Amino acid sequence: MKTRIRQLGIVMTVLGLIFAVGGAYAFTQVQEGYSSLDAFSTAQNVELSYNEDGDLTDRGTTEGAEGIMELLTVEWGYPIKDADFDPNDPLVNTATEYMYQMATIGYHTLHGTQTVVLSEDVEYNDELFAAGEYELFVRTVGDRGDLGGYWTDFDRRHPVEGPARSQAWSGTTHGLFGELGVGVVTASTLQLANGVSVLIVGLGLTISLLGVGMFWAGSSKEPDAEATTADRTPEPATV
Repeated sequence: MKTRIRQLGIVMTVLGLIFAVGGAYAFTQVQEGYSSLDAFSTAQNVELSYNEDGDLTDRGTTEGAEGIMELLTVEWGYPIKDADFDPNDPLVNTATEYMYQMATIGYHTLHGTQTVVLSEDVEYNDELFAAGEYELFVRTVGDRGDLGGYWTDFDRRHPVEGPARSQAWSGTTHGLFGELGVGVVTASTLQLANGVSVLIVGLGLTISLLGVGMFWAGSSKEPDAEATTADRTPEPATV
């Protein structure tokens, strides 16, 4: 029995060490990913704005930042991490900061106005749009009230909404959304991978510790239970 316990202890120790080494290797790869993401963020050189009190600002005011934060947390429902906002490190390189920057672009797009000029009269759905200049507030487009103004809310065949959609939600805006989205996914994936790698290392060390304990238990000098029982079995009497 003790021999089997020692053998099982050796197997568990070896398997645990394999897990720990694999987890440690994964952890180093995650750190390389963080370094790559940080280098990319540094090259982009996009930074958030803070005032002297360490509060987020947008175009010089905290009110603008509050509007962006409301869009991000309430309308988009994103769970921010306050620790990601560091006035001493304004570089956008965390998932929360990437999402905040995306919300900044979205906020100014939604709360902007677009001017459309019609060179001639246009009739659409039995409504006449006379030639002239039309100013459209993006947020009011669509029939969703305060949630309107997105790309899908515009009627592309409408003589005013159609051109305004291309002006508001331009290729640049969509491209920035896509680029920031990649940053969010990359940062979130790295964070998850970091936690998993640490968990694997801890699991491997735990298994190894249990293996060492089993080997130690199997190596003790206490009498084996089977052997003790056998020693106590009386020999048959001879006739």
